[in-house]
Amino acid sequence: MAASTDRQRLSLVDGDATALPEAALSAVRTLNLETEGLGALRAAFEGDLGKAFDLAVSTLALAKGRVIVTGIGKSGHVAQKIAATFASTGSPAFFVHPSEASHGDLGMIRREDAIVALSWSGESVELGNIVTYSRRFRVPLIAITSRTDSTLGKQSDVVLELPRAKEACPHGLAPTTSTTMQLALGDCLAIALLEHKGFTAHDFKIFHPGGSLGAALKFVADIMHTGDRLPLVGEDVPMTAALVTMTQRSFGCLGVVDAAGALSGVITDGDLRRHMGNDLLNARTVDVMTKQPKAITPDTLVSAALEQLNTSRITSLFVVDDGKPVGIIHIHDLLRAGVA
Repeated sequence: MAASTDRQRLSLVDGDATALPEAALSAVRTLNLETEGLGALRAAFEGDLGKAFDLAVSTLALAKGRVIVTGIGKSGHVAQKIAATFASTGSPAFFVHPSEASHGDLGMIRREDAIVALSWSGESVELGNIVTYSRRFRVPLIAITSRTDSTLGKQSDVVLELPRAKEACPHGLAPTTSTTMQLALGDCLAIALLEHKGFTAHDFKIFHPGGSLGAALKFVADIMHTGDRLPLVGEDVPMTAALVTMTQRSFGCLGVVDAAGALSGVITDGDLRRHMGNDLLNARTVDVMTKQPKAITPDTLVSAALEQLNTSRITSLFVVDDGKPVGIIHIHDLLRAGVA
């Protein structure tokens, strides 16, 4: 019984022993080992890996074609994900299966492409024909492997050597920690290349038009109301006329512009309540408005607009360009867009 209890205890943080079920204990042990692997990978960047990584990013950036990612077995599955990440972050890429490459798919690889090959041992025989093809046609070859002195490492233009780390598998056989490091390094390449190219949220939207992510990547310009729909009046307009405009536009607010057409203030239901009295209808808009109102620009992500609405506890925001109102959005617009 005591032994069972001991197995259910694991030091998680600073020696704090926490009771865990057997399966959860196994999960935490796996996470600890994989975290150690990522820590070793991080430390490797302080040495030769950092210089090699910089060269790899430069090589990929110079390629005028696509990024070809390849690997076999578990490395192949990781390679498919890395290729997808490259493609979705502005670097055209696809996965080529090494076995299929030997039966015609080598024709998918062009001289202006660059190849990223994954093999933990660097001795995967299935990669042989892709490696030979890359050397024959001078296609840049970047290896992600744990052995620089392997066959793959010796043939590559750039070697990203992964540090040796203990697999989470208790038998040391199933690729776990090793594939986690491969995947992390692939993400590092994709993000570094994204930053090198200046890939923006606008660009990201092009490749992610669907689902909740697509909705969050819409811009305020895509959903704002414009033209005659804008509830705008001048600074010297009597409140009797201003209230008519505010009611007709149905946004629950009114924008006030100065002589130059810039947004100088806003009138909300709260402003009306604060100025409620016999003189309200005789006042001018400039006397009632809240100065320096919150506003956003057309190129703001709707997710950021939602954050500002929630933080400010308001339901509408004017959209300005060079200080002048060009649109307005309401919380209901975000609901319809699928963001809120």
